[in-house]
Amino acid sequence: MLNVDTIKNGLVIDHIKAGCGPQIFHWLGLDKASFTSALIMNVPSKKAERKDIIKIDNIINIDFSVLGFVDPNICVNIIKDEKIVRKIRMELPDRVENVIKCKNPRCITMTEHYVPQVFILADRKKSTYRCEYCDAFYTAGKIE
Repeated sequence: MLNVDTIKNGLVIDHIKAGCGPQIFHWLGLDKASFTSALIMNVPSKKAERKDIIKIDNIINIDFSVLGFVDPNICVNIIKDEKIVRKIRMELPDRVENVIKCKNPRCITMTEHYVPQVFILADRKKSTYRCEYCDAFYTAGKIE
């Protein structure tokens, strides 16, 4: 049995789609962090067959819109004195900026690198976003 210590004060990112944990762990810079953090993969789940979990023994700033873009089923638990004091449920954000890059070679963001990469939620049910400048479509689920 795997045993990971309890978090005294920090965050637990739960219900991450199985296999997406390493991407989020790296995006958060936890692979270079000076505090304790753990990535637990392929944990059995009642809601889904498998899930990933990230435990962070520190309070850090997180862009929740990016987590919602990667997986709207994620739940972030804020831990204080080894107790959950708040649960934050993610959802698809209406807009994401500088998270994904437009691949359309005619998009202004390809030639004008100072222009931010902005994507607007086009269809919540299909998890699709469109580039604000060229209307190219992308599906939520990956960060770059």
